[in-house]
Amino acid sequence: MLSHIQAKLLIVDDLPENLLALQALVKGSDREVYQAQSADQALSLLLEHEFALAILDVQMPGMNGFELAELMRGTEKTKNIPIVFVSAAGREMNYAFKGYESGAVDFLHKPLDNQAVKSKVAVFVDLFRQRKALDQQLQALEHSREEQEQLLTQLQVTRRELEHAVRMRDDFMSIVSHEVRTPLNGLILETQLRKLHLAQDNADAFTLDKMRAMVERDERQINSLIRLIEDMLDVSRIRTGKLSIRPSKFDLTQLVAGLVENFVAQAAAAGSLIEFKAEAPLMGVWDEFRIEQVVANLLTNALRYGASHPVRVRAFELQGLACIEVRDQGIGISAQNQQRIFQQFERVVSSPGNGGLGLGLYISEQIVLAHGGSIDVESVEGQGATFTVRLPL
Repeated sequence: MLSHIQAKLLIVDDLPENLLALQALVKGSDREVYQAQSADQALSLLLEHEFALAILDVQMPGMNGFELAELMRGTEKTKNIPIVFVSAAGREMNYAFKGYESGAVDFLHKPLDNQAVKSKVAVFVDLFRQRKALDQQLQALEHSREEQEQLLTQLQVTRRELEHAVRMRDDFMSIVSHEVRTPLNGLILETQLRKLHLAQDNADAFTLDKMRAMVERDERQINSLIRLIEDMLDVSRIRTGKLSIRPSKFDLTQLVAGLVENFVAQAAAAGSLIEFKAEAPLMGVWDEFRIEQVVANLLTNALRYGASHPVRVRAFELQGLACIEVRDQGIGISAQNQQRIFQQFERVVSSPGNGGLGLGLYISEQIVLAHGGSIDVESVEGQGATFTVRLPL
């Protein structure tokens, strides 16, 4: 593990011959030796490289070794570099004591003991390499810890997403089973009733008027089933990016007016009416079938939650956009629910009188977004809601 770590040594002496002699002593395959003939050169190298050891001559012109050592100890980058002083002065000069005061780890007197120098340098090189190896291990451990934390966070997010998906699946199955059962129960009851009449040879139960009423009831139940299936298919298309948009040029005002007329009977059954206002034709290029689907969803919801009050519909142009506004005076939508209702399987209330899969607004928003438009809601709880669709012309 240590073999790839190179140690750098700095030797400082004002005499070139001393530098050559010292380099010959300390060089090795596991180290690089840098030379400096003055304190200024040494400082430049110290700021550029990370050294395992600095060997400083005490007597140098200008800044001496002790002053250089004090500068090193006062600098963040160099304060932990081990310093060994070398001096030709006699032991009686007491330089060694001053050297240790300056932060040296050793003091060598000339002439140098070659074996002692090699041994001491080898010790500091080994210590440096062991410290670097330990730093690398700590960095690897820290990196591994961070990766594990990220993985744990991702796993927690995935777990929450899976739990949410399971809840959505359960909610979906519960809603579907209820919504599908309602029209099916109607068809089953109608079938059983007709079988009973047939078993009793009751021809009066099959007069033309009664047959027309039967067909109308059957048609309503079948259309309910078809609508549920189409909604589920649209969700599947949206998820797979296969929601088809087939644009053509048509008058949006005319489309909305036709839908309002088609909803007259449904509005009457809900004890309401639909008021439509348009200023002028709105010609644009959209998918007529899909836009009709959006407006029909908004009208259905307005009648469903409108508390039998009139529903007001407007078609108009604003800032280069074709706008459709559907306003009801019903139960309203809380601020908390205004974002939630555009999600899958979400409804303002869940009660027998207000059914559906909770997919209408989700599908509507996806259709509008596919046209480059937007849909939003303004509402105060208990004071109705206004949905506005904006489509680029």
